[in-house]
Amino acid sequence: MTEQNELLDKAKGFWSSYNKIITYGGSAIIILLLSWIGYQKLIKEPKELKAGESVFLAERLFDKMATSGFNKDSVNIVLNGGNLQGDNITGLLKIISNYDGTLTANRARYMTGACYLQIKEFDKAIKYLKDFNGNGASQIQSKAYMMLGHAYAEKNNNSEAMSYYKKAAEVNEKDESITPDALMVCGSYAEANGKNEEAIEFYKKIKDNYPNYINSSNGEVEKRLARLGEFN
Repeated sequence: MTEQNELLDKAKGFWSSYNKIITYGGSAIIILLLSWIGYQKLIKEPKELKAGESVFLAERLFDKMATSGFNKDSVNIVLNGGNLQGDNITGLLKIISNYDGTLTANRARYMTGACYLQIKEFDKAIKYLKDFNGNGASQIQSKAYMMLGHAYAEKNNNSEAMSYYKKAAEVNEKDESITPDALMVCGSYAEANGKNEEAIEFYKKIKDNYPNYINSSNGEVEKRLARLGEFN
């Protein structure tokens, strides 16, 4: 792996280097969890039920893109609606507007923010991700914070980017999947910005607390620590 400082120009482009941590390889879990949260009210509130029916096709397309890759045409349909292979898809923006206050509209904000991030409309990504509430689903909230960090990183707002990366790592320190990922991003971003002491602290936290994390077991964390002059 090429060193982070060589990959990034003052940390711009950080999203391009780390977007798979956020969106791919776990999107199905996110959708299932968010759908489960929504289901808690589907049988109780007609508005929630109608919202859930309306979002189904857009959500399915989003999940497909999150697995196989995003493209601008499909993102446009997910956001604004349209016809795709005979399916008349209601866009997420319309769902947010029509069903504001529902859990469905809330998870539509998450997907909307992720879509805008993928097409590099960072201000819009920030707007919708800030409005999203994980409702206690810590992995989802952590991913939302990491996406916010990426959006701010792309805007060269280093302080806000690091703030959200840290929030992502602090949502649930007992989580052994998303949390060490978030700490790895924190360390990479600190290192990219020349904050080596801070990067060391993040990497050491991974080493000490998440020994089964892939980047701990494969020696990547140790390699990064050594690169920064930390051998203990």
